[in-house]
Amino acid sequence: MTDAEELRRRTNELLAAHPPATTDRLDFLRARFDAGLAWVHYPEGLGGLGAPRSLQAVVDEELAAAGAPDNDPRRIGIGLGMAAPTVLRYGTDEQKARFLRPLWTGEEVWCQLFSEPGAGSDLAALGTRAVRDGEDWVVDGQKVWTSSAHLARWAILIARTDPDAPKHAGITYFICDMTDPGVEVRPLRQITGEAEFNEVFLTGVRIPDSHRLGEVGDGWRVAQTTLMNERVSIGGMRLPREGGMIGPLAKTWRERPELRTHDLHQRLLKLWVEAEVSRLTAERLRQQLNAGQPGYEGSGMKLAFARLNQEISGLEVELRGEEGLLYDDWAMRRPELVDFTGRDAGYRYLRSKGNSIEGGTSEVLLNIVAERVLGLPAEPRTDKDVPWKDLAR
Repeated sequence: MTDAEELRRRTNELLAAHPPATTDRLDFLRARFDAGLAWVHYPEGLGGLGAPRSLQAVVDEELAAAGAPDNDPRRIGIGLGMAAPTVLRYGTDEQKARFLRPLWTGEEVWCQLFSEPGAGSDLAALGTRAVRDGEDWVVDGQKVWTSSAHLARWAILIARTDPDAPKHAGITYFICDMTDPGVEVRPLRQITGEAEFNEVFLTGVRIPDSHRLGEVGDGWRVAQTTLMNERVSIGGMRLPREGGMIGPLAKTWRERPELRTHDLHQRLLKLWVEAEVSRLTAERLRQQLNAGQPGYEGSGMKLAFARLNQEISGLEVELRGEEGLLYDDWAMRRPELVDFTGRDAGYRYLRSKGNSIEGGTSEVLLNIVAERVLGLPAEPRTDKDVPWKDLAR
C-alpha cells in the first residue's frame, strides 16, 4: 500500500534526479509520469501507482514547494478531465500505453466531437455516420461547439454505426486523429469576439478499428463516462476561497467604495455565500471521487456553476455602472484556454452566457438531477424504441 510518506519519498527522488531549475519542462513532466506521480490513483505504468486518489495532494504540494512545472491543466482540460478517464476505463492496453502519457504531459491536445447542429441537447439523435470498411471505419458528418479543435491532435468522437437501431443503441465511440485527411476545422466566432469554439466537418475520414473505444453499438454507455467526468471537471474544480468569478467582484467592492449601495451589498453577500457553499460542495464531491463513488451530483454542481457565474458577472457589470459597459478588445482570437479572471467585467458577463450550454445544457441537467438524484418520474419519451432512421427530423 502506497501511503503519504512513500509518496513524499518518491517525489523527493524525482526532484533529486530531475531538478526543476535545470531540467527541461517536458523532460520533467515525462519523468514525473514515468515515476507514477502524474495521477497517483491510475495503475502503475500509466502515470500512477494504484494509490488512493486523495494522496495526489501530497505529491502536488511537494512539487509546488520545489517550483516544479505543472502540465498547464487549463490548456489540456478536455484530455485530462474527459478523454483520460474514458480511455482508462474502456481502452485496450495498447490504447492506454499510446495515448495517456502524451495526453498528460500536454504534448497532444484533445477535443470532443459529440454535439452536432441537430443533436445538442438530444445528443443521442446524432447523425454523423461511421461505416465499416475492412479494418477501418469511414466517417462522414458535422460536429459543432468543439473547444480546442484548432489545437487538438486527437478527438473523442461518437458516430452512428447502426441507423436501424434506436438512437441510443446504434452509436459507437472512436478516437479520431485530427490531422487525418477529411478533417476540416472552421472557427465559430462568439459574442466575446473570440473563436475558442469550432465546427468540424468530417468527409470520408478513415479511423482504424484499433481506435474504437468499447464495443460496436455501445458508444452511448462509453459516452456517459465522458459526460459525467466532464460535468465534475467543470462544476467541481478546486478553488480557494473567493476563487473564480466571485473574486473580481469582491475585489472591486473592496477597492471602489464609491460604487456601493445597500441593495448591491445585500445581493453581493447572497452571491458570496452561494459561491462559498458551491466551493465546499465541490470539495465534498471530490471526496466522493476519492472514495470511488462518483455520481450524478456532478450535474448539480455544473448547474450551480452556470447560474452563479451568470448572476455574479451580471452584478459586477451593474456595480461598475458605465464602466461595466466598456469592453477591452473585440479582436478575433483563437485562444488556447478560457480565462474568466484575466480580462474585464464585460468579457466575463458575455462569456458566462455559454456556461448554461457547454458541458450539457442546464435544461438537460435539471432532468438528470430530477430523475437520477431526486428519483422523480421520468419525462415521457416516445422515441426511445424507434429506429433512428425513422425519427422525425
